[in-house]
Amino acid sequence: MTQWLSKRIESFADRACFVHNDQTFSYADLAREIERTQNQLKLHGISAGDSVLLEADYSLESVAALLALFNHKAIAAPATELSSAELASRIKEANLKWHLSLKSGSPEIMPTGERAAPHSIVTALQEIEHPGLILFSSGSTGKPKAMVHDADHLLQAFEKKRARNLSILIFLLFDHIGGLNTLFNGLASGAKIVIPKSREPRIVAATIDQYSVKLLPASPTFLNLLLLSDACQEHDLKSLRFVTYGTEPMPESLLKRLKETLPNTNFIQTFGTSETGISQTVSRASDSTQIKIDDPDTEYKIVDGELWLRSRNQILGYLNHEMTRFTKDGWFKTGDSVEESKDGYLTILGRREDIINVGGEKVTPSEVESILMEIPDVADCLVYGEQNAITGQNVAAQIIPRVKTDLPALKRKIKNHCRKYLTPYKVPARILFPEAALFGSRFKKSRKPIQEHQ
Repeated sequence: MTQWLSKRIESFADRACFVHNDQTFSYADLAREIERTQNQLKLHGISAGDSVLLEADYSLESVAALLALFNHKAIAAPATELSSAELASRIKEANLKWHLSLKSGSPEIMPTGERAAPHSIVTALQEIEHPGLILFSSGSTGKPKAMVHDADHLLQAFEKKRARNLSILIFLLFDHIGGLNTLFNGLASGAKIVIPKSREPRIVAATIDQYSVKLLPASPTFLNLLLLSDACQEHDLKSLRFVTYGTEPMPESLLKRLKETLPNTNFIQTFGTSETGISQTVSRASDSTQIKIDDPDTEYKIVDGELWLRSRNQILGYLNHEMTRFTKDGWFKTGDSVEESKDGYLTILGRREDIINVGGEKVTPSEVESILMEIPDVADCLVYGEQNAITGQNVAAQIIPRVKTDLPALKRKIKNHCRKYLTPYKVPARILFPEAALFGSRFKKSRKPIQEHQ
C-alpha cells in the first residue's frame, strides 16, 4: 500500500472505520487486521508480485486483506457473488497464482495449481515493485476482460482528500470500480463506512436511519427499487445529504420522483469506467442529469458523439484482450454516446451499441424509459431495439407493472401515454411483460432481451 495511506489510517486510529453486523471497528482495528493478514500471507509463501484472487464482500477482514496484499506488493483480484465456475474462469483468464477466500470469515489461502508464464503487464509491475489490482468487466458484450491497474497510481488519486466527519453506506460491490472508489475515498478521509447486512432496499433504508448515513452511492435501478419499496416512508432518511449515482443512465422522471421524495438530498451523477477510474464530476443541479467532468487527472473529448477519456489512473492493459479501445496516444473510447451543451455540460445518453436506429432515426432508450416511468402503473421498464425487416429496428419495451393488473389495458395506457409525449418512431412497437426482474444482482440493467411473455 502507498506509504501515505498507511500513515493516514494510523492517524485516524480512534475514529470509527467500519460498522458491520452491528459492530463498530476503529481505524486502529483495521491497522491491526492489516498487519495480521500480512503475516498470514508470509506464512503461506505469497511473494511480492504474486497474483491473488480475493473472494470476499465488504468486511473489516476483506478490506484488510486487500490493503495487506497491496502492502505486500502483490496483485489483488477481488471477486464478489460469483459461482464456482465464474471463479475458476477468472483464475484462468487472469492466470492467478493464489485463491484467498473470506467466505467463512477468516482467510483461507490456497494455491490455484499450474500456471502459465506471467503476462508482460504483471512482469512490468513486478520489476518496479508496485502492487496491482485486477478488475473484470461485466461480460455483457462477450467474455469478461481482465484489466490491470497499478494500485499505487490508483490510490494516489485519493492522497489529497481532507479528513471529514462523514458516514458512508458502501453499496456498489467490492470488485466494482465504483465500490472501490467509495472505499478508498472513505479511508483517505477518515470516514465511517457502514456495511449493510444486505442490499435489499428496506435493509439499506433501515441502515441509513440507524447510523445517520450522510452519503449513499447507488445505481438508478436500486434507487427506483428504494422508492417502490416505500422504505423512504418507513424510515427516517433525513440524515442523507448526498446520493451519488452512475453505472447506467438515470431516467429524468425517476430523478424527479427521487427529488420529490428526498427534497433535502443532493443527487450527484458520477461517471467512470473500470479502465480509467471514476472521474470527479459536477452536476448542473441536483435535479439535472447534465454533468461536467472536472478532474485534474482526466481529460475528455467527444469524437463522433462518443466520449473519449484519457486518465493518469487508467489501466496498464488487459490480460486477455486486445487494446483496441485505446488509441496510440492513450485515449480510451468509452463506448458512451453523449451530447454537450454550449456551456460544456454533458448528457450521457447511454451505450452506443444500445442506441436504436429506426429507419435512420436515432432513439435513446433512456429517453423512452423516462416517459414510461411517468406512468403510475409502471414499476420498472427496459427499452431496447428489435430487428425489423422494413425499418432495420423498432423500439421494444419490457414492463414490470406496479401491481397485478389487466395487462392488455395497461398496454393500451402505455401506448396512449407514449403517443402523447414521443414522436411516432420512438413509441414502443412491441410491449412485453417479463416474469423475471430486469436487472441482475449488481442492480444494473442489461439490454439483452430476457425470457418474456405477452
